[in-house]
Amino acid sequence: MSRTQPIRQPNELTRFKDYYRKEHPNPRNYTLIVLGLNTALRIGDILKITWGMVYDFENRHYHAHLHLTEQKTGKETIIALNQAVIAALENLRQADSPSHKDDYLFNSQKNHDAPISRYQAFRIIKKAAVDTHMPEHISCHSLRKTFGYHAWKNGTPPALLMDIFNHSSYQITRRYLCIEQDDKDKVFYQIGL
Repeated sequence: MSRTQPIRQPNELTRFKDYYRKEHPNPRNYTLIVLGLNTALRIGDILKITWGMVYDFENRHYHAHLHLTEQKTGKETIIALNQAVIAALENLRQADSPSHKDDYLFNSQKNHDAPISRYQAFRIIKKAAVDTHMPEHISCHSLRKTFGYHAWKNGTPPALLMDIFNHSSYQITRRYLCIEQDDKDKVFYQIGL
């Protein structure tokens, strides 16, 4: 059985992230990937984000935080918008020129009153993964898992990641981190007591 995997290697992550910025420029697709990698949100929640949730049209600035209720858990979550997200959003705003706070970030080209479908989001991510020669099992959920994996590798305590992901148990978070034998080996090699 195959499992969705995070993108572990920094150079692979950079190639993947830059696919829609440099190789096949598309501000919408690039922002979708950057938002997924930096917010740890499920794709269904990302697609429901409107411009008013991230941008203050009246004062012409980005909000410091994204506030939303997660579809799956029904829990409210508050996510800080980092500089990578804001830069991608600004690039998208310049290209898309949204006029109303209720416009979706990722508008469907067929129906402007709706976001792109989950399947379309999957196709966007899968194309970038295949064209940048990523390992198998990269999907929309890989963005969320990549956030967790790299946060964990950078020293974020698993309990905090459990809270960020709104997981009900540590075992679920542990599976999300996709810890492999080489990750465990590094602990043994570095300990040197």
